[in-house]
Amino acid sequence: MSPCVSKCGSNLAAYTFFARSHSADTCGTNGLPLTPNSISIFGLAQFLKTINHPNLCEFVDIIRGKHERTIIVSECVGEPLSQRLPLSAEVSLQIFHQVAAGLDHIHQQGLVHHNVEPENILLDGAHRVKLFNYGLFYITNSGSYVSFPIGNVRYMSPERLLGGRNNIKSDVWSLGIIMVELFFQINLWGNLKIAQIIRKILSLCNTKNVLEKIAREHKFHDKYLEMDGGIRDLLESCLSISVRERFLPGDVLNHEIFKELPPLEEKKKPSNLLLRCPLKQIYYLWQLAGGDVQAELKKEGLIRTEAPILLMPNVILLNGRVCGSPKSQSHLFDNRIVHLSLGNLNERLSKISKLAYYPLIHTDTTHLSLFRKKEEREEYLPLVIREKDTEYQFHRVVLFRRLLVGYPFTRDLIVKEAQKDIPPLLRGEVWACLLGVLDNTGIYEKIDKVTATSTDRQIEVDIPRCHQYDELLSSPVGHRKLKRLLKAWVTSHPQYVYWQGLDSLTAPFLYLNFNNEERAFLSLYKFIPKYLHWFFLKDNSAVIKEYLSKFSQLTTFHEPQLAKHLTTINFIPELFAIPWFLTMFSHVFPLHKIIHLWDKLMLGDSSYPLFIGISILKQLKNTLLSSGFNECILLFSDLPDIVMETCVIDSQKLYLCTPKSLTYRKYVSRERDPGQFDVQDIELEDLKREMCPRISANDLVDLLQNNPNRLCVIDLRNSTDFRRAHLANSINIPFTSVLLGDKRLSALGVSNLEASVSNHVVVIVSSLHENAILFSNFLIDCGVSGVCILHCGFNILHSFCPNVLETSQ
Repeated sequence: MSPCVSKCGSNLAAYTFFARSHSADTCGTNGLPLTPNSISIFGLAQFLKTINHPNLCEFVDIIRGKHERTIIVSECVGEPLSQRLPLSAEVSLQIFHQVAAGLDHIHQQGLVHHNVEPENILLDGAHRVKLFNYGLFYITNSGSYVSFPIGNVRYMSPERLLGGRNNIKSDVWSLGIIMVELFFQINLWGNLKIAQIIRKILSLCNTKNVLEKIAREHKFHDKYLEMDGGIRDLLESCLSISVRERFLPGDVLNHEIFKELPPLEEKKKPSNLLLRCPLKQIYYLWQLAGGDVQAELKKEGLIRTEAPILLMPNVILLNGRVCGSPKSQSHLFDNRIVHLSLGNLNERLSKISKLAYYPLIHTDTTHLSLFRKKEEREEYLPLVIREKDTEYQFHRVVLFRRLLVGYPFTRDLIVKEAQKDIPPLLRGEVWACLLGVLDNTGIYEKIDKVTATSTDRQIEVDIPRCHQYDELLSSPVGHRKLKRLLKAWVTSHPQYVYWQGLDSLTAPFLYLNFNNEERAFLSLYKFIPKYLHWFFLKDNSAVIKEYLSKFSQLTTFHEPQLAKHLTTINFIPELFAIPWFLTMFSHVFPLHKIIHLWDKLMLGDSSYPLFIGISILKQLKNTLLSSGFNECILLFSDLPDIVMETCVIDSQKLYLCTPKSLTYRKYVSRERDPGQFDVQDIELEDLKREMCPRISANDLVDLLQNNPNRLCVIDLRNSTDFRRAHLANSINIPFTSVLLGDKRLSALGVSNLEASVSNHVVVIVSSLHENAILFSNFLIDCGVSGVCILHCGFNILHSFCPNVLETSQ
């Protein structure tokens, strides 16, 4: 890499290049257009973000721009080696060792550099080395995705010039050539043209001792003879023509010459506390503070706009030859880099206390009262604004990072903080914690993800259609990862089958944990039993029917007018809601909308998705009430744009205000079996014929004791039984006095009844269950919301809690 074109302001730098374009009419074997090379690069490059080594620059971000442009944001520390010459023999040895250590690490990761040259060896003031741009060869699929050659010819090994690739020993050759230049302080083949350099290197193939021949050619044979024997032996081993005999990076590290090498000066921590944060966190905050990588590259001239008319040929001859228009140079690699200044971010965070970098999570923090007040104010701001606020996100990220270090012991604190919001930077890790996932268990690695199964064909058909608008999931790497996850899940659940939609359900976990397949798999593994228990049985009809029946009941409970209208036109949930719940809405909405929904979903129980469905219907209520069956079918075939923030808020309110027993289902994973005073043993046929849900005696008494102002109890027993014993403040409406044909509340003859039932949980109590069903249907016809039936009738209250009953003297 050449020196930066802008003043160095941070350890973050960006550079850009173009991918090779496909022909417009090129299709794959499936008849679909080929994946653009820039998307393939984007998928491959994600792996580089996982590499962490003191002698390797950290990859921070990969951006796919327009017209096959790729932008890489990477760590960039110090200056290129070419700007530090000459160096002493001791420093040269230290550099030798550090570069070999970096090459050895990428070799362990299954990569090769193939771009080793002085410009890509960065040194800081203490001569600590970091290799830069070591992933270009890998992310371009050995250079096949770009139109330019990768690597400097002067430092290429003979086998690379002859077409050999993907051998780490070629990098050792490059390192050897660089070290020859360092130790002898010369510039090999500096005045020769590229073709001449290639001939010179290939001429070395017939030489037994490459180092000696180079020394004779460049007239430093005397220095060669005087050189320390250990260094000379090491260089000759690195420059062996025989690839088999040439050293690996590990062999270089273990050479005895390095045993006496003095250690490097210990790196001092920056005085600026921000620079002590992880680089990805700094970059995330830099973007929130207004940083724009593409704008920085444009400002420095690395991104230039060319008018399309100037790219058109003047003449095209009959033989296809183009004349008159100069060939655009934009497809070539521009090796300049641009450093990203942190000035704006430092200014935004300048007022933050140093204590905020080290939040205390188990200690009184009253000394941070000013920040606490600010944070509490910001919690009431819309989520979209909070996620864009630099200072707020700084505090949230720092806090969550500390909590994640203590997981699983800090899980309760993580849940508490996640109820406020989840920082986007750490969402994948936080979700895994909320689901109870433990990393590095080795479970995923042991699952067979290779052996062919009967579901492979369906998986291969579904994957190309799964969230293909997303660049990450549409990449070949994304397809391979998604296939492995799906095969692993099917293999580990022999009692289940692969249903279409499982791919969409898996996609959010892969998207957030793209470089951690195990975490993505374990998150899915925990998620399905919690929210979709038994949904993936071969015969899941009973499970689906129960779920949809409960959805209808809860819709009636909260939106009786809408539920009645949909029932009247026979627009049943089976026609629109199965894809909603089978994929937890991930098939219906794009990923960026699903994320916020699932933030709240992870904090709820198996009933939470039902309230998401109701919140969607609430947004469409006016349209649905004025639509017939055909119009509703068309509406849900192309669902209108749903305001996701409203959906999140509404679903949360509905979930919190609904008594838990109203959501009872038999086919659900539960920690304990229902008790005598809980809702239990409701048959599917009963569930389908009852428009209103049942409430347990436990929930009824809890409302009576803790929130009586929300409760309205209507007792249908006769007056005599009512006087003997009844709930306090309940309303007695004997069932025999009700005219079910008159759909008016006033017809019941109870004063202020409309005010009593409005915005209340209306519990119907009766000795006969059939009477409760008929009366609840009557209230629904009258447009009353919040209606439910006491499970097992009035008699259960005598056994459960007789002290809540009022009796006649």
